[in-house]
Amino acid sequence: MSNTWKIYVLALVSFLVGTSEYVIAGILDRIADTMHISLIAAGQLITIFSLVYALGTPIIIALTFRFDRRKLLLYFLGLFVVANVLAYLLPGYGLFVAARVLMALGAGVVVVTALTVASKVAAEGKQASAIATVITGFTASLIIGVPLGRIVAASWDWKLVFAGIAVLGVIAMIVIALSIPSSDGEAPVPLKKQLSLLKQPRIGLALLVTFFWLGGYSIAYTYISPYLVSVAGMSEAVLSSALLAFGIASLIGSKVGGYSADRIGVKRTLFIGMALHIVSLVMLNLTAHASVTIFAILILWSFAAWSSGPTQQYNLVTMAPESSGIMLSLNSSVMQLAMAAGAGIGGIAVNSVSLSSITWIGAAGVTIALIIMMLSYRSTSIKPSPIDANNVA
Repeated sequence: MSNTWKIYVLALVSFLVGTSEYVIAGILDRIADTMHISLIAAGQLITIFSLVYALGTPIIIALTFRFDRRKLLLYFLGLFVVANVLAYLLPGYGLFVAARVLMALGAGVVVVTALTVASKVAAEGKQASAIATVITGFTASLIIGVPLGRIVAASWDWKLVFAGIAVLGVIAMIVIALSIPSSDGEAPVPLKKQLSLLKQPRIGLALLVTFFWLGGYSIAYTYISPYLVSVAGMSEAVLSSALLAFGIASLIGSKVGGYSADRIGVKRTLFIGMALHIVSLVMLNLTAHASVTIFAILILWSFAAWSSGPTQQYNLVTMAPESSGIMLSLNSSVMQLAMAAGAGIGGIAVNSVSLSSITWIGAAGVTIALIIMMLSYRSTSIKPSPIDANNVA
């Protein structure tokens, strides 16, 4: 098997992980109905997954740094497959939560290891492209996995989604075992070194931008399916199409965001993206009963939200280019924590206020991110006076 196809297999693994995480939002109302639980309880399935992913992955990666990368990938992909089988077979909410915990532990290690393996099997000079391909697999879960999960849930049983993920996971394990070469573990990065970056104000503020930007997004996205059905009155057929359009818009937004950052700069790209993000969330509420308009606003929201993703990652890397791997790892953990917090806050909003309030509260979260971003740029643009400089010296 050529190296290109090996990387595509790793991208498939990334797609399966992304689908297992994001598909819950697409079938949230179905889960609540069949399990006889509230929307809030169903929404916490995303909180639990993201929290375990964020906290568990760095610890496991640190403990297994000496492991052969192929074996590590196979072991935790196996755990991921078993967790999806349990999610399909086990009855009741409590056992499904337990399956989600195992799923998240497997998923986090699988993604990090798949990125590492992709860089090792790629041809010289094409490592970055290989990593981008694996990440694209994760993004593709929004385009294909979530709407497909909705169609499966509407036509048959939502649990079949996890059975399908498990089957594809087994196939991926076989291909990886037969085609991916063994590779040594990597030297560990001391936790003290990782955390020392957080002491730098610019980096701390930038990670706060990530947290509030994605947290605001998660507040609304977690409950988007019940919102579109109950508040906007979308039919099942239109909802599946809307989720597909949403996923496509996220991919285009990511591409445009990266291109824009190169052309007009990171600051302008982040400002425009987050401003459009805020406007689209507000408009999503104001146009809730206009089916054509809300479809267009939904696309704008996805486009704007995900245009900030690659831009913010690039922004963080440029702050500490000598520690780019650590920066991306920290940002990944913060993103998962933001998803967990957003889903939790969204649940509180639905329970205490109303389902329609999630767009307003989500917009508030992104607004905080925008304010922090502007303040961070303003503080770095202020030059110390000669007297101050002498005092520091």
